[in-house]
Amino acid sequence: MQSRNKPVILLVAEAVTLAHFARIATLAKALDPAVYEVVVASDPRYTDLEAPLGFAFHPIRSISTAEFAQALARGKPLYSVETLTQYVEDDLALLDSVKPDLVVGDFRLSLAVSAPLRRIPYASVVNAYWSPFADTAYPVPDLSMTRILGVRLAQKLFDAARPMAFALHARPLNRVRRHYGLPSLGSDLRNVYTWGDYTLYADIPEVVPTRRLPAQHRYLGPILWSTHTPLPEWWSRLPEDRPIVFLTLGSSGQADLLPMALTALSKLPVTVIAATAGNIALADVPANAYITNYLPMDIATRRAQLVISNGGSLTTYQAFASGVPVIGLCSNMDQLLNMGATERLGAGIMLRAGKASSASILEAAIAILNNPSYAQAANRVGRILVQTDAAQRFRDVVEEMLRQRSNPSSDQPQK
Repeated sequence: MQSRNKPVILLVAEAVTLAHFARIATLAKALDPAVYEVVVASDPRYTDLEAPLGFAFHPIRSISTAEFAQALARGKPLYSVETLTQYVEDDLALLDSVKPDLVVGDFRLSLAVSAPLRRIPYASVVNAYWSPFADTAYPVPDLSMTRILGVRLAQKLFDAARPMAFALHARPLNRVRRHYGLPSLGSDLRNVYTWGDYTLYADIPEVVPTRRLPAQHRYLGPILWSTHTPLPEWWSRLPEDRPIVFLTLGSSGQADLLPMALTALSKLPVTVIAATAGNIALADVPANAYITNYLPMDIATRRAQLVISNGGSLTTYQAFASGVPVIGLCSNMDQLLNMGATERLGAGIMLRAGKASSASILEAAIAILNNPSYAQAANRVGRILVQTDAAQRFRDVVEEMLRQRSNPSSDQPQK
């Protein structure tokens, strides 16, 4: 094998939502190109939102965001055996082309097959509330059952059925692993979502605590990211005499809730800055609202006194970094888990998207804007984030994994 001057680090994002690509792009930039050859692979659907990457980029296929959202809404496994098998073949071609010394993946579940097949160390980036070691109660997502039976009864049924539901969702990847001669990861979906030689949590333990973590499970801290799109022309004209509410439902939120939220906020003495993510065209815009497709989240959250989002962790942590509380209009379990942690901290309010109304959004906004305890709680988290260097923690893990590469993983194809 031809010797190389620098270790090759391949970072792979499953681009079904912006958050996965954003975290991978941010981690890639944390690595010194003088020390490592950095390569990023992802579906290119979000690359226009990122500044010039500054490293090699390989396009790979991800299922569409709409297909992913539809599976979530129906409570079905997110990927079929056929899709995961094609992902594995795509991964193997990528690995054979790049020949990395280490692979880092964000929700690219197929890497739990392709990386061990090529005997390449693999680090999985995931939120800690999916950890088998998190002391987490799992809320029933917005399914048809939830809407018909109501949350309380649906939750009781979900609690009883959750082990079977998690096993159902784990089955496709386990079938693909067995096809390639690898052992099953078991019936717990959390093991499927977090498998890796190292598991890296994009959280802090103060927000999502865990118990008795194995040595290879590490908290990185939140991986903060913001679009590099220019500010809209109206930015300099925003009124200074009233609170600003930043409204964005992201790439995976229910865009049809945006008009409802705007209507609710039109009744308050606030200025709304709204980012549609290009998901909806608004015919009637209230007089107190300013609309654009994308806003740099770091700048927008620093200007705001309240953030209303889909409840995803990327926007929530960016809000906390600016000391701003959050209202989450949540539909899938990932968002519900994140906002459940936010509510426990007293730093925000969770609303279920399926039951949200203009009245409930208005009530939540008034509660947060009139009660300083929410901003105080967000500020407490923000002070912890100032002391959390996710980039340095990631560099430390990369160095550690490369040092250990001479000890191959025991999770190898069965003979």
